[in-house]
Amino acid sequence: MKRKYLPSRLRPALAFLAIPFFLGSGSLLAEEEDPVRVAAVYQTAIEEPWVGTIHQAALQAEEELGIEYEFVEQVSAADFERVVREYANRGFDLIIGDAFLAGEEPARRVAADYPEVAFAFGSEFGPAEPNFSVFDNWIHEPAYLMGIVAGSLTETDVIGAVAAIPINEVNRLVNAYYEGALSVNPEVEMEVTYIGGWFNPAAAAEATEAQIEAGADIIFAERFGVFEVASQNDVLAFGNMTDQHSLAPEIVVTSALWNMYPTIEYLVRSVDADLFVSQDLKDWSMMAKGGADLAPFYQFEETLPPEVIAKVEETKESILDGTFRVPIIETDPQTD
Repeated sequence: MKRKYLPSRLRPALAFLAIPFFLGSGSLLAEEEDPVRVAAVYQTAIEEPWVGTIHQAALQAEEELGIEYEFVEQVSAADFERVVREYANRGFDLIIGDAFLAGEEPARRVAADYPEVAFAFGSEFGPAEPNFSVFDNWIHEPAYLMGIVAGSLTETDVIGAVAAIPINEVNRLVNAYYEGALSVNPEVEMEVTYIGGWFNPAAAAEATEAQIEAGADIIFAERFGVFEVASQNDVLAFGNMTDQHSLAPEIVVTSALWNMYPTIEYLVRSVDADLFVSQDLKDWSMMAKGGADLAPFYQFEETLPPEVIAKVEETKESILDGTFRVPIIETDPQTD
């Protein structure tokens, strides 16, 4: 099915027309001769939580919405444009992936050449008309809630964060974590280490060792590689993007969760109804729409001070009912 996507000035009319369609969001797509064909192009392995979250959402859409889904992982910068272009040439209706850094310009170039194809890529920049939408993991809200726990539990008044690269997407999580800690403990300080990439467990482990030596007694693992070292030193930790409790149940208190399915479902239904428009899909990755949450505390439910749990729940409810907004701070956080 060839589609020509419309500019955003028509968005209000489209939104009005779409209301009856999206009221049925719990049901399967209407049966048609051709399913919506979705392709994903990932720069890292799906083992890495960021793209893994998108991949799992696409698999869920394959099961629940009947889409046709193909993906390729670990695509190099040199090959990125070629791979995206090949999927566009093959007639896929929707192409998704991560455009950060090396993939940004190639993804946008291909989208400009194929206005009949819908594109939605993870990006720190804005959408481009008529057919390039952007998303990100806006999970600063659960990161703030984890900060409340960290600031309450630390005995050294030093908390840590081991993160990927100092860009907006990462900075806002680390800063929200710190702001949450400061909200309950104004004396707390934070150690921040960037490992210089999306997936480097060895570098993350080394950073964890250094932070523990500097006094950090609870660490936000924004990237993989923290838990083994933290466990060896009896230091508590937080996971990121997926529920990572099972990876180190003795030390992972909770995780900031990103649920990409609301975004994928919205995209698929928009494409299926010929209502796709370029837009920033930010809201679909936040707590109010089910795109973000805090994982359970598991056994820590019994050991955390009741007043800490109560504070987390109270703040969570305030976020959900709109009476509290977690600050979005995207400047580079600095080690105190």
